[in-house]
Amino acid sequence: MIVYIQEQGAKISKEGHRLIVTTKDAKQTLFIDNLEQLIIFGNVQLTSPALLYLLSKGIDTVFLRYDGRYMGRLSNSESNNVFLRKKQFSLLNDKSFCLNIARTIVRAKLTNQATVMARIKRERDQPQAGDAAKELRELASKTASMNDIDAIRGLEGNGAAIYFKHFPLALIEDWGFTKRVRRPPTDPVNAVLSLLYTLLTNRCYAAVRIAGLDPFPAALHTLTNKRHSLPLDLVEEFRAMLADTMTIALFNLHVLKREDFTSPPPENSSEEKSDDDTSTIDAVLHEPIGSMTSEDDAPSPCDLPEDQPKAAPAEQTQEKTPVLLANDASKRVLSIFAKKMETSIYHPLADCKMTYNEAMVFQARQYRRLVEGEIEEYTPLLLRWPRCTYSYPTT
Repeated sequence: MIVYIQEQGAKISKEGHRLIVTTKDAKQTLFIDNLEQLIIFGNVQLTSPALLYLLSKGIDTVFLRYDGRYMGRLSNSESNNVFLRKKQFSLLNDKSFCLNIARTIVRAKLTNQATVMARIKRERDQPQAGDAAKELRELASKTASMNDIDAIRGLEGNGAAIYFKHFPLALIEDWGFTKRVRRPPTDPVNAVLSLLYTLLTNRCYAAVRIAGLDPFPAALHTLTNKRHSLPLDLVEEFRAMLADTMTIALFNLHVLKREDFTSPPPENSSEEKSDDDTSTIDAVLHEPIGSMTSEDDAPSPCDLPEDQPKAAPAEQTQEKTPVLLANDASKRVLSIFAKKMETSIYHPLADCKMTYNEAMVFQARQYRRLVEGEIEEYTPLLLRWPRCTYSYPTT
């Protein structure tokens, strides 16, 4: 279970073998055996006994600023498998390994972005989105012949510029989005994207830890002090299929409205909007642009640092006021995100159904098998899979 604590002024304390979350109006009990990750937003007090208890139980506890910006985490020691960690770091010097992983990650990211654009063309009748999808597929195909990781990163940046230039075509209304702006987000769409990217990357970090991998060494994102590069590598295939499509659905289905955004951060509010509108939440979870399929765009029933490539230069955003989600709206987004991550999908490589949370762990474990030499290539998760059967080698 993943728990989000967002109520400003809340207190987390320990009672026996459980945690108690106390807010102004209520108390919530968290049983430690069911807790996989705890994500804390802003001004939330964590008592010393509770902190030590979380640490002793190895619960990944993430601290975010109120606006969703990553601040740090409480976690126990890294994997005790020193030989696996040594292998991870030694592979940083294997140019062929790093190049193949970088190609695979960027190709998957561009392919998923192309699928989103193709679906925008179909669902919103936007021919320009179809043109963008074609450009993105062409960039994806170029990765196979590239022999320089910096050039691959540049290709990824070019793809991001094309993708986000056409991203507003997915939206029914004009929300002021013209490009990806991270720090600070200057419009509602960027505010939601930043929040969801942060949540996704932290879920990827948890998956990396579950798989027993060291989160620092990676191929696409360079080894840097204080940066967990491996989750940033592995999250790329999930950005378009989860964060981007969910953002589109939240705005187009009017789950988020203009009054749900504010600047500067809102005061604590005693008013709570209901988030149990089952029909609206279900519509977001099954919005057609983000649905998994193996058909070739056939009709379907349905902010960490470095979270975007740097190759495409961004314009300056000085003197622009940051835009943030209001408290109750943020709760709605978190609630729907949690439900989305527990949605079951068919994973072709595993040949079974699993949730998106489980898929992240599966992908991290697949990466570990690659590091250990059990498999020869890493296979990313795609929104639209080719019509062929995937299986693990028998080695």
